[in-house]
Amino acid sequence: MSDLDRYLSAATRDNTRRSYRAAIEHFEVSWGGFLPATSDSVARYLVAHAGVLAINTLKLRLSALAQWHTSQGFADPTKAPVVRKVLKGIRAVHPAREKQAEPLQLKHLEQVIAALEAEAKCASDAQDMPRLLRAKRDSALILLGFWRGFRSDELCRLEIQHVHAVPGAGISLYLPRSKSDRDNLGKTYQTPALLRLCPVQAYCEWLSASALVAGPVFRGIDRWGNLAEEGLHPNSVIPLLRQALERADIAADAYTSHSLRRGFATWAHRSGWDLKSLMSYVGWSDMKSAMRYVEATPFLGMTLATSPLL
Repeated sequence: MSDLDRYLSAATRDNTRRSYRAAIEHFEVSWGGFLPATSDSVARYLVAHAGVLAINTLKLRLSALAQWHTSQGFADPTKAPVVRKVLKGIRAVHPAREKQAEPLQLKHLEQVIAALEAEAKCASDAQDMPRLLRAKRDSALILLGFWRGFRSDELCRLEIQHVHAVPGAGISLYLPRSKSDRDNLGKTYQTPALLRLCPVQAYCEWLSASALVAGPVFRGIDRWGNLAEEGLHPNSVIPLLRQALERADIAADAYTSHSLRRGFATWAHRSGWDLKSLMSYVGWSDMKSAMRYVEATPFLGMTLATSPLL
């Protein structure tokens, strides 16, 4: 790969590149469209999938088609008035409430962490290293994901050399890039040690149990307790979280990796955080993005005065 190709490739995020490839394949192979496309064929493609695919999915497909045509030197058919009008009509005829992950409530966070701690103790007593490692890893991942409001891809890209944890004080986590960091400037996130449900303690215990000193923080663990060299894939976070919740007797079908992020945002909002402080802490620059994560119903549990963050 030439330097030019390498830099062009780096300009597009891996997830976006995969999504665009899948979108182009769907247009060409699954639907039978031809590239370069005409505005009429793009409009017919939208009509064929109206009410079947979510409006956001259709918009992503249009973005992929636009990118392909632009990069290949062809006129962009998605900008044609007929395409925009058809998309507007689909949005009007098939309005859909955006599906959101169930926020992980604090009581359920306590429940799942208590269950994982019990698993770790039983595994330690039985000298079951694979089970012990999974319990320690899952505790650290869930607590860091919740209290820092991390996305699954951010959790999976954490590197030990970019994390500085001081037991009883706090933890600093540097991410060279993230979805909200459009310019790839990198950002350092911090969170304090807590009296309970502590992400700093959980992280330190995971590193101690795994004996990891460099590379990805969170990794796969095989049946013999061997750790993978690569980090977990973001898609593996959902089954990992759901399995941990189910073992803690919590119905898990409505939870996704976004449940950790939404759980923290909901807790913070109900605990009295103003929106500006919440956006700064989590890393949102757009108010609409922040509000999508906030569950606004009244909170009947913990108040700011009894917060484990203090």
